[in-house]
Amino acid sequence: MNRKGALLTNLNRVLLLFFILFIFSGEILSAAVYKYVDHNGAVHYSNVPVLSNYRYYQAETGDKPHRSISVMQLIKHYAQKNDLDENLVRAVVKAESNFNSHAVSAKGAIGLMQLHPGTIKDLKINDPFDPSSNIAGGTKYLRWMLSRFNGNLEFALAAYNAGPSTVERYNGIPPYPETQLYVKKVKLYQQQYRQGGS
Repeated sequence: MNRKGALLTNLNRVLLLFFILFIFSGEILSAAVYKYVDHNGAVHYSNVPVLSNYRYYQAETGDKPHRSISVMQLIKHYAQKNDLDENLVRAVVKAESNFNSHAVSAKGAIGLMQLHPGTIKDLKINDPFDPSSNIAGGTKYLRWMLSRFNGNLEFALAAYNAGPSTVERYNGIPPYPETQLYVKKVKLYQQQYRQGGS
């Protein structure tokens, strides 16, 4: 076979390969990306979550938008799971981060529900910037605070903001302007959400 014939044969093979890939591209384009942060802080990505530590990160290009879970769906899910008012969780997220999953405070609080490093460690959260992990941890912690303070919402919110030992030391909302404003703000947002506000 001459050079020209060999070149055409190779070109036909490449075209056939592209055709086959095109036919099966629906499956190829619908893959998800998973993320895992190990104990050294190294971030690992995979399209196959081989370890249980991997968490859904994002859809690859070409995925349909409805496949990803919205923050509102996560709030609803974890509010129900932790027996919390969905509007309360929305209000905490609004007050803490204004729905910014990449928020980091000056004190090192991270993510949508602004979890502190100690809380992240206690709750064994691998990626506090991941909305699902952050809301799961934040709602669990908020439920703990409500249980610790016998359902007293104001005390629980003050504890979420300033720490439970501070609320116990003052036997109520501590005299910190930031915490006092925080409790009022969350309650106001919760009321607005109950009335259908956004």
